[in-house]
Amino acid sequence: MATKSDTLASSVNFGAFGKAKELKQRLLFTLGALIVYRLGTFIPIPGIDPAVIGDLFAQQSDGILGVFDAFAGGALSRMSIFALNVIPYISAAIIMQLMTAISPKFEAMKKEGASGQKRINQYTRYLTVLLAMVQAYGLSVGLEGLNSSQGAAVDNPGMFFRASTVITIVGGTMFLMWLGEQITARGVGNGISLIIFSGIVANLPTALASTLELGRTGALPVLAIAAFLVMAVGVIAIIVYFERAQRRIIVQYPKRQVGKRMFGGEASHIPLKLNTSGVIPIIFATSILLTPVSIAGFSSGGGGDILGWITAYLGRGQPLFLIVFALLIAFFAFFYTAIVFNPSDTAENLKSNGGFVPGIRPGTNTATYFDYVLSRLTVVGAIYLVAVALLPEILISRFSLPFFFGGTSLLIVVVVAMDTVAQIQSHLLAHQYEGLIRKAKLKGRRG
Repeated sequence: MATKSDTLASSVNFGAFGKAKELKQRLLFTLGALIVYRLGTFIPIPGIDPAVIGDLFAQQSDGILGVFDAFAGGALSRMSIFALNVIPYISAAIIMQLMTAISPKFEAMKKEGASGQKRINQYTRYLTVLLAMVQAYGLSVGLEGLNSSQGAAVDNPGMFFRASTVITIVGGTMFLMWLGEQITARGVGNGISLIIFSGIVANLPTALASTLELGRTGALPVLAIAAFLVMAVGVIAIIVYFERAQRRIIVQYPKRQVGKRMFGGEASHIPLKLNTSGVIPIIFATSILLTPVSIAGFSSGGGGDILGWITAYLGRGQPLFLIVFALLIAFFAFFYTAIVFNPSDTAENLKSNGGFVPGIRPGTNTATYFDYVLSRLTVVGAIYLVAVALLPEILISRFSLPFFFGGTSLLIVVVVAMDTVAQIQSHLLAHQYEGLIRKAKLKGRRG
């Protein structure tokens, strides 16, 4: 049963965009912040030879470092101040969310509401600094050992170079974390997701040109390129279909009399998305896999038995990489869904407001029913995420196509774009509501 708000939401007038000044300001702020981010990806770390770094990355562009560089918007291949991008922040967020699930102290902190969430966010920032320092130091040591036909990557290796590199990269990572938070608060969309989104989209033209060049030189059959482009379009269509799919649970509210008037008695619904976790599981899984493999890739000669094993068996397209990737995606799909939707709290709120699911007793039975439905939806959602991420990945690793045509990159781009458009629509809808309220007040004054 469609409500009035649903009807209005489906008929959002985009012609009102020119009158929505706040929305325009938010969009301009978001665009300006992303431009600042893109400019930062071209500022190199002091003390390195960009030509050597570019030569080395050209040799490993098809591997896992190419994937890392795609998430970083080319910042890693240029070894810029944003070389680590927001990966340390994502890793810290994963750890803190795990802590809220297993630690009673952090669980109690989360239940404190806004104040508790503020403290958790502060701990996440501290952990981001620590992880960024460790990764930046490992990167600096790895850079000192890199050599190509054009010479050494670092002009003057030593502690001064390591210290300056750590300070520069950590500062860049923390700036991106702050910039992402500002976009979320003052712009449109999720800031961290938009930063990753802009990095992938910025390199799409180059990836398409390089793919067409493979066809021109005969390195890849033209029919194969056409098939991959058709596959990419098909993957986008599948992503849109599954991301919009939802199970609507009917909720009934009893009639009640207030004075001489009757209220309630209307039916509503609770929408449960097929993929409640969105793109988060793939981003989390990728960030976990990228860290050890990237350290191994920057270590000369493999860096010993352990790093050599990581390079050999956790490389892109390897069976172990695909298995671990699939398991991590499935785990985070269930884990993140459990965090964002609590069946017990939803059932309790529904009961306190007098609502009930037809045929289900309020309270514990309703919570069990929500958990039953959500668990089965998440199973299908996890299978969908794994399939979208792995099937194109297997084909691309065999034919050496750019990462940008894989399911992971397409999923991030499509989901972030859909979420951003949804937020823009919500802002326009709020603007229309405000306009209707102002008109009603004017009519009341005239009357």
